[in-house]
Amino acid sequence: MKILIIEDNARVSALLKRGLESQGYQIYISEDAEDALVLADRIAFGLIITDIMLPQMNGIEFSKTVRQKHPDLPIIMLTALGTIDEKIEGFDAGADDYMVKPFEIRELYARIKAVLLRKSSLPKKEETPEVIQYHQLVIHQKTNRVFRDGKEITLTPKEFRLLVFLMTHAERILTREEIAENVWGNHFDTGTNYIDVYIAYLRKKIDKDFNEKLIHTKPGTGFIFTRNL
Repeated sequence: MKILIIEDNARVSALLKRGLESQGYQIYISEDAEDALVLADRIAFGLIITDIMLPQMNGIEFSKTVRQKHPDLPIIMLTALGTIDEKIEGFDAGADDYMVKPFEIRELYARIKAVLLRKSSLPKKEETPEVIQYHQLVIHQKTNRVFRDGKEITLTPKEFRLLVFLMTHAERILTREEIAENVWGNHFDTGTNYIDVYIAYLRKKIDKDFNEKLIHTKPGTGFIFTRNL
């Protein structure tokens, strides 16, 4: 499988190339996100690993741009930026996973396998229901558009994925661990408050302007998506 690494530090990119080639991957290196966009259009990569702090276009803008053309291409961010807000910005840009430097190469191997496994287990485009509906909330999966009572709601990629998971498990209590595993992957740090932050984001967009609330917290348990409380 072909992996594109976007990294302007020659020592780090050489380490990644050597390590990943030992795992059987075919590695391409780009020091510039704009050049990487050209490569992504020409070569069928199975995964992209990108830094955030890059010359010219940064990794956040790169991820947003590549997501428009290649929505299913897995992206792992590998960066020195490690605050909660920085990680959330990375996930919002479309990252499937996020690792902070310095990193352990064996953990990166595991993260890659987990991301690829998660992607391969998702329904194929032709198997994906075009529309998911729960009462007046409608998701058009193939176009990533969301409507409630006819009003369109704009979501980030991670908010969209979280909403799909909640809706497809409506009226069932979901623990933070279940949400973490299915929306963020097995390596998500459940000690952080990412899930609560994203639930709050969704509530503002999905529930705030409507009398009937759909996303509810079950203290000590998790969350439930339902109108029947």
